[in-house]
Amino acid sequence: MMYQGVLTKMQTEFGKPIQYYLNFEDDFLNMNQLLDKTLTLNFEKFECLNCHLNKEIYRQGFCKSCFFEIPTAGDWIMRPELSTAHLDVEDRDLEYEKKVQLKPHIVYLALSSEIKVGVTRKGQVPTRWIDQGAVKAVEIVEVPNRYLAGITEVALKSFVSDKTNWRKMLQNLNEDADLLAKKEELKQFIPEEAKPYYLPNREVVELEFPVLSYPEKVKSLNLTKTPNYSGVLKGIKGQYLIFEDNTVFNIRGNEGLVVNLSID
Repeated sequence: MMYQGVLTKMQTEFGKPIQYYLNFEDDFLNMNQLLDKTLTLNFEKFECLNCHLNKEIYRQGFCKSCFFEIPTAGDWIMRPELSTAHLDVEDRDLEYEKKVQLKPHIVYLALSSEIKVGVTRKGQVPTRWIDQGAVKAVEIVEVPNRYLAGITEVALKSFVSDKTNWRKMLQNLNEDADLLAKKEELKQFIPEEAKPYYLPNREVVELEFPVLSYPEKVKSLNLTKTPNYSGVLKGIKGQYLIFEDNTVFNIRGNEGLVVNLSID
């Protein structure tokens, strides 16, 4: 069977295991059903997720000009502490920024290789943890805007990482970690403005990924440099497809690429 479309982040559904869906314009594929099947990926062209032109993708699925212009790619996306909508100050589009920044946000601890601290909108729990390949996570604070979440993350990342070691995550090499103990240890470092929003009684959420076998080494597939690839799908974790020959392919990292996907 052959499918074609522009790559966008796989949609997910929390379950045991997590369900993954690849959404092309005319097709909606349950990727879990493709485990142990041979997938062939062919790179066709670029398609910016904003202007839809065949222009080389710069970051986050956008061409360079769109990336530096559109509100959905502002610096505050990656650095929440730069949020200013709560001050009525515009970055690129105040109406959009208020809609996103002035919603409840969660600061959390997750285990995807080592313990990390992160930020997400409340409505993105547990999607954000799934996308990071976290095997477990716990909420620390729930604050009313993105700025407060951002300054809390900045304060806590002096003591724990804010990055995921994606290679270790894909190999399932997780340190033995007690998230509740670490949360209690970090409580004292939460900024004063965010302390009233601390969540004392939150359970650790455990996540189970559809992986038949983990890679011993990790070889990342760059479709623009290797435009044709074929391999047997052995797992899905984070936003990565894991193949039998240790090749991994980051769907989210390749948003904006138009591909042909055939299944044998």
